[in-house]
Amino acid sequence: MNIYPTYIILFGSAALSGLAVLFFKLNFSKNIRLLISFSGAFLLAISVLHLIPEIYSNYTEKIGIFILVGFLLQLLLEFFSGGIEHGHFHTHNKSLIVFPFAIFISLCIHSFIEGMALIDPHDHHHHTNYSLLTGIIIHKIPIAIVLSTMLVSKNLSRTTFIIALLIFSISAPLGLFIASNSFLDIAGSPNIILALAVGIFLHISTTILFETSEGHKFDLKKFVIIVLGFTIAAITL
Repeated sequence: MNIYPTYIILFGSAALSGLAVLFFKLNFSKNIRLLISFSGAFLLAISVLHLIPEIYSNYTEKIGIFILVGFLLQLLLEFFSGGIEHGHFHTHNKSLIVFPFAIFISLCIHSFIEGMALIDPHDHHHHTNYSLLTGIIIHKIPIAIVLSTMLVSKNLSRTTFIIALLIFSISAPLGLFIASNSFLDIAGSPNIILALAVGIFLHISTTILFETSEGHKFDLKKFVIIVLGFTIAAITL
């Protein structure tokens, strides 16, 4: 698959989701939460079924360290993002116009690493596969919606909103571009990049899947969505 449509898909999925919040008043809902659950299941499945076997295909005992580093990195990012990556969203001080820099920067870093993970370990000019791209897109759409909803709640100017959305939308394509063009010799170690991403995916997906429903009740809809995510990931590899 040509790499250039991937840039468009990565950018468009985030940009269009954010613009939908601005122009069509799309907001965070139970349906978005189900989409997040699906994305968590999908990311966990492709990590276990495809990405981990891929990075261990040329075995090196040190690669596991980078998976753990990715896990810890996501833990650190969530300290600043407040857990938006897995659906946590709260609005406070709506009348106070303050740009959420910590949240925004952490989400951009998260998105940047996801984009880098799309590089093919065997061909630096093509991304890994449709499944990983699909998982990232499914995960990115609700994040863009939540981030945009938060920015709107801050009563920021439309110009500030658009600039912030553009920066966030370009973060994943930028990560892929840098990895694809061997800047800083990053693409020379694609398995390390993928291992970092797997650590991030493992943290996000397990957090999503292990979070209990309100009142600790069994959520049949969420369970079905998780099974569906596992199944689709398994049959599309």
